[in-house]
Amino acid sequence: NVCTVEDPIEMIAPEFNQMQVQSNIDLSFAAGVRTLLRQDPDIIMIGEIRDLETAEMAVQASLTGHLVLSTLHTNDAPSAVTRLLDLGVPHYLIQSTLNGVIAQRLVRRLCPHCKTVGDVDAAEWEVLVGRMGLPKPARGALPKGCHHCRNTGYLGRSAIYEILPISADLRKSISKDLDLPAFQQIALKEGMRPLRYAAAEMVARGITTIREVIEVLPPSD
Repeated sequence: NVCTVEDPIEMIAPEFNQMQVQSNIDLSFAAGVRTLLRQDPDIIMIGEIRDLETAEMAVQASLTGHLVLSTLHTNDAPSAVTRLLDLGVPHYLIQSTLNGVIAQRLVRRLCPHCKTVGDVDAAEWEVLVGRMGLPKPARGALPKGCHHCRNTGYLGRSAIYEILPISADLRKSISKDLDLPAFQQIALKEGMRPLRYAAAEMVARGITTIREVIEVLPPSD
């Protein structure tokens, strides 16, 4: 039994029980979750956590044995924890309920029909990888333009991911006054690949360009 609360419902999926937020009848995300909890759901998907009331309902649903999925607007995966703290969720409840975070950015894909092989600019590569020190690929891909992509050089989009499983050590480090840089360092030591790493990998594979990924990535340290 998979239930969702969305604003708006962008795609009808008959296998899900979908509910649309309607502010004119006071049906908010929080009110929707409260209603869904009476329907014995196994999984609850909340379109977005925008305020403390919705966050509290998400936590409550998780504490009562439901798998809860939702979205937040943050720069990267570790920042989701500080965002929940800023909303007013107590740190001990985040420790008890948060299992993982996935950060995502969408980038345009180079058109496979017309992209060309070219050199990777060393200065741009350094801006992208920063202190990660990843070796510059020998060759990259560049946009050209054709009738398939309407002369833009790009066709479709791909996602760049940053996946953060919440381990025991990360759970212990979640506190009221969370040190985000220290939290990020623990995550990196445990194997989290930052968004920039995933972006560099896509550039090296010729899927997109450095300029494309830099436009969507959060600022580098």
